[in-house]
Amino acid sequence: MDFGFSQEQELLRATARKFFENECASTFVRQRMEEDEGVTPQFWSKLAEQGWLGLVYPEEHGGTGLGFVDLTVLMEEMGRAVMPGPFLSTVLLGGLAILEAGSAGQKKDWLTRIASGEVKTTLALTEPNARWDAAGVTVTARAGKDGWVLNGTKLFVLDAHLADVVVVAARTTEGGRPEDGVSLFLVPRGAAGLAVTLLPTMDQTRKLCEVKLTDVRLPAAALLGARDGGWAPLARVLERATVALCAEMCGGAQKVLEMTTEYAKIRVAFGKPIGAYQGVKHKAADMLVDVENAKSLTYYAAWAVDENVPEAALAASMAKAYTSDAYRKVAGAGIQLHGGIGFTWEHDLHLYFKRAKSSEFTFGDATHHRERVAQLINL
Repeated sequence: MDFGFSQEQELLRATARKFFENECASTFVRQRMEEDEGVTPQFWSKLAEQGWLGLVYPEEHGGTGLGFVDLTVLMEEMGRAVMPGPFLSTVLLGGLAILEAGSAGQKKDWLTRIASGEVKTTLALTEPNARWDAAGVTVTARAGKDGWVLNGTKLFVLDAHLADVVVVAARTTEGGRPEDGVSLFLVPRGAAGLAVTLLPTMDQTRKLCEVKLTDVRLPAAALLGARDGGWAPLARVLERATVALCAEMCGGAQKVLEMTTEYAKIRVAFGKPIGAYQGVKHKAADMLVDVENAKSLTYYAAWAVDENVPEAALAASMAKAYTSDAYRKVAGAGIQLHGGIGFTWEHDLHLYFKRAKSSEFTFGDATHHRERVAQLINL
């Protein structure tokens, strides 16, 4: 395992940081918060031009064929900028589901267009029970004469209102292990019986939707992968998306730390900068420890995913369990050390705090992943 980043990865970091400083400043983020779309066509096209929408897709499907450590570098920079838009949902949920489970024809049809920015997609997994495991899948898919009929409700679906196609996890077989009866389906925008409703969210940079399926009829070709074989590829998708989200959280936490330490140098109280006071130093040191530990766990998880080692699932859950708490604590401490100005709408700290809270529960919170770690090591 190489504990350093390559020259190419550092170049990617520098390029991405400059890009987001120019194209995704705070004013841009705040404008997107006020809109349902959460992204502009021009910005999405620029991401595609950089090759980032297909960063981890194979070259034969329009991607650049880079690894998950490279993606980690990019996601950190996206987190620093609190980048809005459907990158996570399109590239790392819907797109990876197609890559992991799809046939050669399905990959050819969709991945090239995702990488080019032509289409957007997402994954509909969670339901009103808010579970991230196979037992939480209760939406049904019944085989019919000419295909499939889907019924049920999905909740907290990222960017479903923007998706040209939604990858829906549905139960095709009852009984037995929950993992054995899950299948994946490609549900196109505008399908009869499909209703998508935007939900109010704390983090206005990340849009969530309710997806209702009422007798949605799909052709047989809409099945993504094998019948009853959807959970194994879906678990791999969640593992990879979780690591990517951890990297985004690390980037946001690092930015909060930098903003806070800079403020502590210039904010004067009782004749000297507040950073000179021991209580402030202690809090800043705790923030640094949280950020560095989160990075270490995330980088290891990214390497494990890249190398496809057996402990990749364990590493992903360890990273998410720690980083979920770390980002929330760092963002909260940043607001406290800024004092009154940290609570204002005009200051950017609340953008990071809200992103920390939404990311904390995306793909399962710290409690969920600690339980998963315990299961994986047979405790």
